[in-house]
Amino acid sequence: MAVIELTTATFEATVQKHDFVMVDFWAPWCGPCRSFAPVYEKVSADFDDIIFAKVNTEEYQDIAAHFQIRSIPTLMIFRDQIIIFSQAGALPEGGLRELLTKAKELDMDEVKKSIAQQSA
Repeated sequence: MAVIELTTATFEATVQKHDFVMVDFWAPWCGPCRSFAPVYEKVSADFDDIIFAKVNTEEYQDIAAHFQIRSIPTLMIFRDQIIIFSQAGALPEGGLRELLTKAKELDMDEVKKSIAQQSA
């Protein structure tokens, strides 16, 4: 699946509509972001059940501010509209594949139960 560009208008709907969304927060002037882009594209082709998205933090500063993005690239994973991973820095291809595999294996019922217990 191709990597999609998210905007202020499409971000929330994309996360709400899909069970698993990986987001790369980046900027055109960022060298590490540009170096990571081909890895992100390549890995996206092997995970058909995951939405791979990018947010240009220069164009969509409101989204970056909302998620308190302080360093780019920052990778964020949403499962069932819950942020289960957020970390600044590019990953090597193997590391990204391992992260996604582990994120897919996560028992979201347990995650939701833990969140409910923490909120109580």
